[in-house]
Amino acid sequence: MVYPPAPWNLQGYAVQTLQLIDVARVRPLVPSELEIVSVLPGKTLGGVYISSYGLGSVMEYNELIVVSAIANYAGKWGAWISHIYVDNPNSVAGGREIWGLPKELAQFSWEGNDSVKATPLGYRVTVSQANRQLCSLNYSKQSLALPVSFSGNVFSALSSNLLLFKGEFNSRIGLLRGELEIPEDSHFANLNLSQPLLTVGCEDMRLIAGAPEVVGNRAAQFSY
Repeated sequence: MVYPPAPWNLQGYAVQTLQLIDVARVRPLVPSELEIVSVLPGKTLGGVYISSYGLGSVMEYNELIVVSAIANYAGKWGAWISHIYVDNPNSVAGGREIWGLPKELAQFSWEGNDSVKATPLGYRVTVSQANRQLCSLNYSKQSLALPVSFSGNVFSALSSNLLLFKGEFNSRIGLLRGELEIPEDSHFANLNLSQPLLTVGCEDMRLIAGAPEVVGNRAAQFSY
């Protein structure tokens, strides 16, 4: 496989949800060395991020990320990604070999436009793997969008190393109405993701996935 070295510069569009997730449900998916941060008793923050990276990106592909927890390690905070899917084999290889992310191949279908509605809300993106649907996100048209820039950390694990990398984000963001559908046989159905507390659309998005650094070691190799 051929993929560029980190950092990766990506441009496109994304839809992001925000949800509360049971700490007990996600604990088996997170290395024991990481402390899961609770925002309410027994609850951590997570969500689903579905994006399409196009012209101007180091590679063009679609991506589904399931953030299943906010974690802390040695005073450093970051998101934990338990599931991640793309439709480009080179992205799979780079994600696994550079960042230690559990990328898998999947298929993406974006439906709806300004004249034809895919759902009562207007738009839908569906992610499937072979004959199994992983999730479907119905969302409304984005209206008012404001420019937003921020950066955040993400934890991952490669062999016996705990890694941390920074994501730098710049986009025009607006609130959407969103409905998330996750079939019972989806790989992440056991997270019991509820309907989103918040759904946002990200237009003219620019994302930089930085090079990872080793922040700790695991007593045993972690396997997603």
